[in-house]
Amino acid sequence: MSEARLGALLLLIATVTAILWANLSSGTYERFWETHLVVGVDDLTLEFTLHALVNDALMAIFFFLVGLEVRREFAIGELTSWPRALVPVTAAVAGLAAPAVIFLALASGTGHEHAWGVVISTDTAFLVGALAIIGPRAPGRLRVFLLALAVVDDIGALSIIALFYTEDFHPLPLLTAALGLAGVYFTRYLPRGRAPIYGTLSIVVWLAFLASGVHPTLAGVAIALLVPVYRPNRHDVDHALEMARIFRQSPNGDYARRAANSLRESISVNERLQSAYSPYVAYVVLPLFALANAGVALDAEILEDAVGSPIMWAVVAGLVAGKALGILGTSGLLWKLRIGDFGPGLSLDRLAGGAVLSGIGFTISLFIVDLAIEDPAVQNEARVGVLVASVVSFIAAAVIFRYSDASHPEGEAGMTLARPVDPARDHMWGRPDAPLTLVEYGDYQCPFCLKVSGAIEEVKEELGDRLRYVWRHAPLEREHPNAVAAAEAVEAAALQGKRTEFAKSLLADQDHQRPADMLRRAEELGLDLERFEHDLSAPEVAARVRDDMLDAEAMNITSVPTFFVNGRRHQGPFDAQTLIRALLETEPA
Repeated sequence: MSEARLGALLLLIATVTAILWANLSSGTYERFWETHLVVGVDDLTLEFTLHALVNDALMAIFFFLVGLEVRREFAIGELTSWPRALVPVTAAVAGLAAPAVIFLALASGTGHEHAWGVVISTDTAFLVGALAIIGPRAPGRLRVFLLALAVVDDIGALSIIALFYTEDFHPLPLLTAALGLAGVYFTRYLPRGRAPIYGTLSIVVWLAFLASGVHPTLAGVAIALLVPVYRPNRHDVDHALEMARIFRQSPNGDYARRAANSLRESISVNERLQSAYSPYVAYVVLPLFALANAGVALDAEILEDAVGSPIMWAVVAGLVAGKALGILGTSGLLWKLRIGDFGPGLSLDRLAGGAVLSGIGFTISLFIVDLAIEDPAVQNEARVGVLVASVVSFIAAAVIFRYSDASHPEGEAGMTLARPVDPARDHMWGRPDAPLTLVEYGDYQCPFCLKVSGAIEEVKEELGDRLRYVWRHAPLEREHPNAVAAAEAVEAAALQGKRTEFAKSLLADQDHQRPADMLRRAEELGLDLERFEHDLSAPEVAARVRDDMLDAEAMNITSVPTFFVNGRRHQGPFDAQTLIRALLETEPA
């Protein structure tokens, strides 16, 4: 079971447990979470309830992880390029605004209009877990879209918490927080021993936020945004590989420690922290939060009050209808106007399923309920609304995804080239307006791709300027561990006009595709090594390869080479004469 599925399952179990506990023994549930804890010595003490400890302290770790994801997406992820980010960013903004508007319209006159923040945000953990359970076939492109959207959604939610749900503000402690954050930033320059310093400064910043009146969970976000993130440096990777080789030749504790340290240091602090904290957040923090906050007593009186409560219906309508209208409406408009990059596999029916699924606002919604509403009875009504909205969104999305899959039979998936050839983007041999088109999805570590390369040359020679040939990346990561890096190296070489030469050298020598080998090839081909190394780590290069891989997933390409002949998937042998015959037989009129 994947981490996303397991995390969503544990969150669901914790939610059900909290509801059962609150209904079978409401007194023990409330008394347990109101248990007081005192931490400190002499006059320097902090007093928390267990409920506050979860919501103010443990949830800071959750928001820290959110901040790390935000930082990564803007540095090296989907949000590095505005054209790429346009659709999810616009949809996310609309998905924040539309629920708030609907809530305000339905909650008008109740005295609780200020609780509109309850409906603005999507629960990313539940979203990813639910997508893994009920999502459509080949959900890769939709998952990337929803994760990018969720990042912007999180930024909006965190900003709203800071601006609208902060009480008893005291500015002086924020000076201490600022000094602590400065320390967090400069800690990156220390050669070693950074972990204890990061930990100490994080506690100082959290305490300063707590003293200021700004919700202390936001300290986690502030710290995360200062943690460095970058793609692995090729020299660091080579050093790690060399240390691993030495350890293999002479296995002992010292070499093992050096090899482990080299491997760890080759990855950015951001990604190391995400890897380290993600299981704890998914398996401990979020289930505990659900256990502490989802305990709503569902007796007849409370349910009757909830059903008749405009707050409950405002929450349900805001999350279910607001998210769907905001995200799908905006995405559909951009689709119709041909604005932004949607990519193959991201059809409107799948966008509809993703938009509806975004109505699961569980974690942050319950979090803001506690901040925005003081009346316990109204809190219960709002919590019921959050739970109902989450269930409705899940079921509705499952129905939409099933309909989407039924509308696109599995047997037809990938029979037609999903993304038309684009001379401005694609790596192409031949005239852009040539009548015959041959597209190959391949892998530079694939021996069959090497063998078929000779046939491709025969096809080119035979058809001449009547043919345009396109290569797209489909690296098989599980079988060929260096294939993605090889594809990125080709893209880096392409930026200096050496794509073809670099690609041929990789295909011809598939046993030597480590980082050092890439640099050696670049030098042999006369590339600017400094620029080449820089481009290897560029988000644009990684995005180019990832786009091709997502296209391949959308078309169910599981083996390479895979050919498309004049836009249709080639099902026969790959020899030159067969490909020529297929091209001529399907030549457009």
